[in-house]
Amino acid sequence: MQYWPLRAGSVEHSLNLGHAASLFARVGGNRSRTLAADLLQLIGPGVPLAQCTIFAYAPRRNPQVFSFADRARDVALPRISHNYAERFYSQDGNQQAMAHGGPAERILVQRQGIDDIAHPEYRRVCYEQPRISERVALLTHCENERWLSLNFYRGREHGHFSAREMDYLQTLAPLLIQAVRLHYQAWLQANELPLLLAERVAARQPGLTLREQTLLRLMLTGADTDAIATQLGVRPSSAATYVKRLYRKLGIGGLRELIGLATQAQW
Repeated sequence: MQYWPLRAGSVEHSLNLGHAASLFARVGGNRSRTLAADLLQLIGPGVPLAQCTIFAYAPRRNPQVFSFADRARDVALPRISHNYAERFYSQDGNQQAMAHGGPAERILVQRQGIDDIAHPEYRRVCYEQPRISERVALLTHCENERWLSLNFYRGREHGHFSAREMDYLQTLAPLLIQAVRLHYQAWLQANELPLLLAERVAARQPGLTLREQTLLRLMLTGADTDAIATQLGVRPSSAATYVKRLYRKLGIGGLRELIGLATQAQW
């Protein structure tokens, strides 16, 4: 595993301006769920990729799965993404890069191959099962001590990233990171109140898992069972079961009581 401050590209590369313009035109349009897919479409002609994920890191919290996309892999990427955020995020090197990079570094590049991974379960779940050979992450520091990571995964069928492909990714990195930052900031503004309410409830229940915190936020945004199932990558029946379990864990009987708990005065 290695990481470094972004290096300027040394070779001219082509880019589909229509795809790039569309990426920025959609900012604020509730497109976080498709952002990773849009990035795969934009980069695909220059660098063959298998998957893309975007995670947000807040202080003293597990990463938040912001967006993900899978290109013809026979795996459940939502499940893998949540597994990473709950169990493996300390294994991929992003934490070390962010700790040493500091806010002064606008963009960091981090690279990890399957042979760099000593943790057997992380290696199996995130690399061997989805047939991934390597990952390149672009990391950027945001306000309120948050970080964003934009991760591109290379399928085994394409081997490791070549020097030309790394140059291509680093050339496009400022544009890609700016798009991710704008989409994330728009998402934060639209979801600020549900996030705040979810954090109030989580503060009262420090034993909540990351999935339960994610579920809590979705419920407080008014998402129905089908929308929750899509976000969590599970069946609607499973989502309904998770909702009932969370109600029981919080000691409440339904959404009205949840809203009351979230808005209860703290002093």
